[in-house]
Amino acid sequence: MMPSDAPAVVASSGPDSSARPQAAAIPALSISGISHSYGPRRALIDIDFTVAPASFTALLGLNGAGKSTLFSLITRLFGIQSGHISIFGHDITCTPGEALRLMGVVFQPRTLDLDLSLMQNLLYHAALHGIGRRDARARAEEVLARIALADRANSKVRDLSGGQMRRLEIARALLHRPRLLLLDEATVGLDVKARSDILSHVRQLVTEQGIGVLWATHLFDEIAASDNLVILHQGRMLANDNVGDVLSQANAQDVNSAFMRLTGAQSQSLTP
Repeated sequence: MMPSDAPAVVASSGPDSSARPQAAAIPALSISGISHSYGPRRALIDIDFTVAPASFTALLGLNGAGKSTLFSLITRLFGIQSGHISIFGHDITCTPGEALRLMGVVFQPRTLDLDLSLMQNLLYHAALHGIGRRDARARAEEVLARIALADRANSKVRDLSGGQMRRLEIARALLHRPRLLLLDEATVGLDVKARSDILSHVRQLVTEQGIGVLWATHLFDEIAASDNLVILHQGRMLANDNVGDVLSQANAQDVNSAFMRLTGAQSQSLTP
């Protein structure tokens, strides 16, 4: 929800900060009263939470909890049936162009063209965003260097490891310089080292570039004590707070125990 008063404004730390003030009070992502059904089945029920700029929010839930449905709504793959979603104050239904321009997405299924090179994949994506070829190549070289794949720029994507492909997808999602990054089960199928590398890279984006991140996962060990945590179960939101407060509210010592207690209590409450 947008506040009625004018938001506080601070100067952005980005390269064009003198020309582009940033409204600090506006969430990177705001989800308000979102519900969604597939026929008689309710996939999401009155979901409300926000993701702040320069923050890491973990969306934790088992398969079938509604995480991918929520991502499909945020990215406008599905139309909103009930509620509102905005990105830095831009409603995705009323001003979708402005909203989506500020967002980068890494979906769970791989979406790279395996027969194109790394550079070709990045240039094609940049063209879809209307980025000129010279600027696109410069940005592509920059992101490839950042993910330590500059020496593979002309290699075919199919020759990369799973972890390298994920890093490339994250780099591609950042080409148009979004301020919000969504990642849906980004580490599925990766080994422990690759998972750790991907998580570390994304957390660096938060601290170094001020990007707001929504990280969907079903893995407890991907959640850090400093994260904001949203727990989704059977379409319902069971928790929405920093990790420490969620543990306190659930009277639990760790995220695993908190999740089990919260989901178990909900299951009991829904039993006829």
